Amino acid sequence: MHILTLTPFYPTAADDASGCFIAESVGALQGQGVVSSVTAVRPMHRSLPGRDPKAPAATWKKYYCFPGNGGLASAGRFLYASLTSLVRRLHAQHPIRLIHAHAALPCGKAAMLLARDLGIPFVVTVHGLDAFSTRQVPGWFGRSCSKACKNVYAAAARVICISEQVAGRVREGLGGGAGNISVVYNGVDPTLFSPGPVPADSAALAGPTILSVGNLIPIKGHELLLRSVAQITSAHPQLQCRMIGDGPERGRLQHLARELHIENRVHFLGRRPRAEVAAAMRACTLFALPSWYEGLGCVYLEAMAAERPAVACRGQGVEEIIRHGENGWLVEPKILNSLTTALHALLSDQRLRETLGHNSRQTVLQAHTLVHQASKLLSIYRESLS
Repeated sequence: MHILTLTPFYPTAADDASGCFIAESVGALQGQGVVSSVTAVRPMHRSLPGRDPKAPAATWKKYYCFPGNGGLASAGRFLYASLTSLVRRLHAQHPIRLIHAHAALPCGKAAMLLARDLGIPFVVTVHGLDAFSTRQVPGWFGRSCSKACKNVYAAAARVICISEQVAGRVREGLGGGAGNISVVYNGVDPTLFSPGPVPADSAALAGPTILSVGNLIPIKGHELLLRSVAQITSAHPQLQCRMIGDGPERGRLQHLARELHIENRVHFLGRRPRAEVAAAMRACTLFALPSWYEGLGCVYLEAMAAERPAVACRGQGVEEIIRHGENGWLVEPKILNSLTTALHALLSDQRLRETLGHNSRQTVLQAHTLVHQASKLLSIYRESLS
């Protein structure tokens, strides 16, 4: 089965974590007999990146779009125009049976037009809660994006959502009548993210360590995490906090750490390669990302696969996987006392952490590996072609 994959997210030589959830699922599908021609796309004003040699091969293509988020609604047509000759050539060499687009705009819109030209079906995956781009693009332009997204979802053979929460957002935006929606949770590689001995030079040996992985943007809840760390240092005097990720909030968070007098405990590590993230998962005492706007959150699954208790917020997509007190810990979003109490309880109880960690890895192994994800995607491909 030859599939054309269109995605705005894909690993690069400089950042192998960017779009790793796409590349890893493509690799798992190849293991089940799917041939994927991956086309990763970028707007014209951004330079093309170097290729990540560990990811399945991809062709990078630029497309024209109007500057700013206001151009998002029309970007799909420009992307379609830039891809037409490439896709026709691929189709002539090895007939494409289905197109899998990631995100409705611009890739889903381009996939809709390409699929119409080729007379084949397409599916689209919705990766976040902003299913209609109205949070990303406000006002009149946002309404244009919403209309374009609705057209893509209506034309798709299947709309694949990464959680029931995301699926609910799509149904709500479509008036509740869409029957072509399926939920396929992201999978994790349990060999890369696995429990194991702590490296001899690990900071975890100096004391308990909280790890957080995510872009440094407000919705991820890093400020809340820093304030919680500051409140429990008297009870846990050796506590360390490691933050992997980068973003516009970094300077402000570093300033906050100094204000809270925890700058010597908090380590801002920037973006790190996937192998280093996996090693950090193994080395930490627990994982915490109190984000309040997550469609699912692959990093929680990665921590779970590494047998580390994961702390997440209620009301997010990962609540469909984490069972509070059984295979992870859930806190109230944006509530400092809820997070502080959780961190103190987990840091104080090794047996509880071990139980949660063991159960969390079993949860991943039973239903949330890359193989599970690929099998479900393959079933959707076959049903779309029938």
